[in-house]
Amino acid sequence: MRYAQGGGLTAERRQFRERIRYEAGERFARGGKTAVIAKDLRVSERSVERWRRAWQEGGRDALASAGSPKAPRLSDGQFAELEKELARGPAEHGWEDQRWTLARIRVLIAWKFRIDWSIAAVWRLLHRHGWSWQSPARRALERDERAVELWKKDVWPQAE
Repeated sequence: MRYAQGGGLTAERRQFRERIRYEAGERFARGGKTAVIAKDLRVSERSVERWRRAWQEGGRDALASAGSPKAPRLSDGQFAELEKELARGPAEHGWEDQRWTLARIRVLIAWKFRIDWSIAAVWRLLHRHGWSWQSPARRALERDERAVELWKKDVWPQAE
């Protein structure tokens, strides 16, 4: 499975590549030359050079697979905990107003689950669980259109 099918390497393919790196490590220990190792293992010399540097710095363990590159997902139980925290509201978590933003939810996830995600990853997580962005259905009754227009004319150009 490749990227177009929704993922990187399969677990079997990662294992296969790891075995090739381990074989290269054994050849490094025997003093094998980069070009010969690359030819025998049918990989590029550049890859063998990169593996050799890793092997020299960290030994055989440095050649191990790093695993799936996917960001860790929250389990269903963890997401249920997150929903409970979101239901408590932003003010309960120290913010001054009652708006949940993606940045605030990201901070909450980092604090609660020790996972540092991008804002896009937080959006994907919420979207996957059926959440969507919300906007007011109508303007607030208290809104002063004249004050808004003055602000746009006087303050906004200075802020830019």
